[in-house]
Amino acid sequence: MSVKAPQEMNNHSILAQVPSVDLLLRREEIEGLLQRHPRYFVLKGIREVLEEVRRELRAGSAQQGGAGTPGEEEIVARVQARVKKITRPGLRRVINAAGIILHTGMGRAVLPKAAVEALKIMEGYVNVQVDLRTGKRSQRDYFVETMLCELTGAEAATVVNNNAAATMLALNALGEGKEAIVSRGQLIEIGGSFRLPEVMQTSGVIMKEVGTTNRTHLKDYEQAITPSTALIFRAHPSNYRIQGFTHQPELKDLVVLAKKHNVAVVDDLGAGAFMELSHFGFSDEPLVQKSIKDGADLVLFSGDKLLGGPQAGIIVGKKALIQKIRKNPLSRVLRVCKLTLCALEATLTLHFDRDLLIRENPLYTLLARDIGALESRAQALAGRLRECAPRFTCEVLDDISFMGSGSLPMEDIKTKVVAVTPPGGDCEKLAQALRESEVPVFTRISEQQILLDMRTLLEGEDELIARAFQEIDRTWSSP
Repeated sequence: MSVKAPQEMNNHSILAQVPSVDLLLRREEIEGLLQRHPRYFVLKGIREVLEEVRRELRAGSAQQGGAGTPGEEEIVARVQARVKKITRPGLRRVINAAGIILHTGMGRAVLPKAAVEALKIMEGYVNVQVDLRTGKRSQRDYFVETMLCELTGAEAATVVNNNAAATMLALNALGEGKEAIVSRGQLIEIGGSFRLPEVMQTSGVIMKEVGTTNRTHLKDYEQAITPSTALIFRAHPSNYRIQGFTHQPELKDLVVLAKKHNVAVVDDLGAGAFMELSHFGFSDEPLVQKSIKDGADLVLFSGDKLLGGPQAGIIVGKKALIQKIRKNPLSRVLRVCKLTLCALEATLTLHFDRDLLIRENPLYTLLARDIGALESRAQALAGRLRECAPRFTCEVLDDISFMGSGSLPMEDIKTKVVAVTPPGGDCEKLAQALRESEVPVFTRISEQQILLDMRTLLEGEDELIARAFQEIDRTWSSP
């Protein structure tokens, strides 16, 4: 017969004081959790906390003067915190203090309030693909097509899930098994290492390169056209520029050449500007409506870049070609959902009034911010941080913001930043702590300082940043 050692008996006695799962489930606070969260997650939280308590007690009993069993109130509080953490959504609202306006990692364009409000209709059924007058099946993107045609002057339009999808669909529908001519200077690579030659290959067209990296002439295109040519593809180099001894034919000239040989011209603009950016002091990006006016058969662009809306790939152009695209099997594979169509329609509405667009679309609101106003806001935030996080030193500096997502790659956007130096100088530690705040804060690091860029802060976020720093200051431990 074995006899338990005193230490083992002591461990058993201590662990026996830990409340059971069933006991905790009868607590009023836990019943409240069950009303708000799936039972699975509440049970998971309880079991994790109880196992954590048992580990602490085992470790404590091995040492003299170890801590006693925590009371039920403390355990319940820990369960509440654990369930909150477990059930926290993976996609969360974050603060962009990094100074990149169209930040791919943070969803590119911030949706206008009008688009967010419009999404509330999704609480019920919606007429996404049914005609209210006849009650019969209708075209899914009819409403946004109407608006896109009015804004751009195109005959027709359709929408897919991003601009890479728009490119592949257009190429496949117009040129599968045939040649697509493209300048070597436009064989671009977009984010995530997706390259135009690979997209063309996957779409089924035969890519035919012409010209050189820096210079391609109209005669290069003309000499390349054969009876097997389906289209001329022009790609705007959104995320880079080739400068110096360069040449590319004008779109108008490509259109004249294409008509002469009965081939199509597809103009991939990438960012897809509807408004001249010289209004904000920047070099103009090619306008969608100008490409249509110059005669492009199809124009492709993104919905979440300079349009300032949800992720989408938008195709506008000749009606016969849009109809051909709609009949392509890939069109159904790549189509967008009702959420995208709803948000896109609300975003497009703002583009009918420039002043309203600047006032109500966050992308243009951020671009239009005056440097003097940014200075005042930076000084106010720096002062607030000195009050609530006195161990961190702050100063206001001149800096530059970036458009991001391949838009305006050569433009420096003047801004003001609050530069923060943490105790001990560990900027990586501070950056991580800010990302792990109740409302995550993204920053950038430069010259051993954390920079908070004022241009990309939305209204009300200054105080959220101050609260994050207050909590970090309270728990910060320097090496």
